[in-house]
Amino acid sequence: MRILELKNVYYAYGNKNQKVEVLKNVSCSFETGKIYAIVGKSGSGKSTMLSLMAGLDLPTSGQVLFEGVPTSQMDLDRYRRECVAVIYQNFRLFPLLTVSENITYPMELRGFKGEPARAKARELVRKVALPETVLDRFPGMLSGGEQQRVAIARALSIDTKLILADEPTGNLDEENSRNIIDILINLARNENYCVIMVTHDLSIIPRMDVVYRLSGGRLQLVQDFAD
Repeated sequence: MRILELKNVYYAYGNKNQKVEVLKNVSCSFETGKIYAIVGKSGSGKSTMLSLMAGLDLPTSGQVLFEGVPTSQMDLDRYRRECVAVIYQNFRLFPLLTVSENITYPMELRGFKGEPARAKARELVRKVALPETVLDRFPGMLSGGEQQRVAIARALSIDTKLILADEPTGNLDEENSRNIIDILINLARNENYCVIMVTHDLSIIPRMDVVYRLSGGRLQLVQDFAD
C-alpha cells in the first residue's frame, strides 16, 4: 500500500538575488512492506528531503502526500505526533527519563497512559531484542546499540506504519549496525512497515528493497530490488 508520495517537490531558500535550490522537482512514492535507502553526498539534499517527509517543513512547491493527503493541508503538529516516526543518528532519548518513560512518552501525548502504556513498552523492548530489565535504566547507562534499539521501540509506540531513519547506524560499530538494520528490515518485510533510511553506509545497499540517489537536488532510482 502506498503510504507516502512526493510530487514535483521543489525546495529552495534565500531570496530572488541569492537563491539556493536544494530539491529540484523530486517525485517518488513509498509503500508499506518495503525498506528504502536514500543515498548521496553531504549537501545533496537528503536531510531536507527527510525533513519534508517528517513534516518539519513544507516544500516551496509541489506536494508531500501522506495516505493521499498533502501535508500542507494537515495539522503538522498532529502529523508529526501521530503519522510519522523518526529515528535519529544520535538517538535523541531524554536523558533524565528512564527507558520506559522514553518509550511511553509519545503514547502519553495521545492520552494512552498508566499500566496499558507500560505494558506496551514491555512488549516493544522485547520486539527490539532488549530484556525488560532495561526499562528502569536511564539512557546513559546503555550502550549505543542499546540506545538505538530503545529509539526504535519509541518509534514503534506511535501508531503509524511510516518510519523515517536518519543515519540510524552512523554512531554504531559494525555488529550493532548490522543488528539495527536487521530490526528495520524485519519491521518492513514481516510487519508491513514502510521504512525510509537516509544513509552514507553503502554496504547496506544490497539489503534494501529500493535505493534512491540524490545528487544536485535531483532524485534518481538506483535499483528496485523488490521487483
